Amino acid sequence: MSDSPFVPLDFERRSEAEMLERARELRADLARRRSVRHFSPEPVPPEVLDECIRTAGSAPSGAHQQPWTFVVVTEPELKRLIREAAEEEERLNYGGRMNEEWLAALAPLGTDEHKEFLEVAPALIVLFRKAHGPEEEGKPQYYYTHESIGIALGFLLAALHHAGLATLTHTPSPMKFLEKILERPANERAYMLIPVGYPTPDCSVPDLERKPLDEIRRWRGPR
Repeated sequence: MSDSPFVPLDFERRSEAEMLERARELRADLARRRSVRHFSPEPVPPEVLDECIRTAGSAPSGAHQQPWTFVVVTEPELKRLIREAAEEEERLNYGGRMNEEWLAALAPLGTDEHKEFLEVAPALIVLFRKAHGPEEEGKPQYYYTHESIGIALGFLLAALHHAGLATLTHTPSPMKFLEKILERPANERAYMLIPVGYPTPDCSVPDLERKPLDEIRRWRGPR
């Protein structure tokens, strides 16, 4: 048995009808979330961002090591530096690092190397993965960091959408420049760059369809 203290589980049992209703409500809400590239510069309430990050920080993690850091960037000069560095990487990506198949897959989205939203969006949240513990503690091993950080990212995107904010998951690979610009310690690796804010009144998004349930779900056993 573990020497750590245990407490009673705070769990509310619901009827099948209530469970189904809540599941459908959440599905319908999250189905409205879209990746946005046209942001208004209007500032967002910092308290809302803090609450959403608290939600992300409640995600399960390997050995409960919580291997994440969320850096919120609102300083215009930092956003400018991030945009310039991201666009430099993207010029290399679109100019030759991406093969033709990759470029063809991106073509319907209308993306290119220009990332002005990184300066326009009122806030950027940069999610860093802690590859191991602090150097000063001897770099203790962390477990399942990729899985843990992916779950926390999902919590964060859902929380921001639920709060009424638009987001974009941006990965200007490689992203080492974020570690340098934001002066992160040696054990942290940039995982995702998320512009956050309100969409412009004329914002449009690609007309996409998501795969139907029967295409993404396989059921083994009785129902």
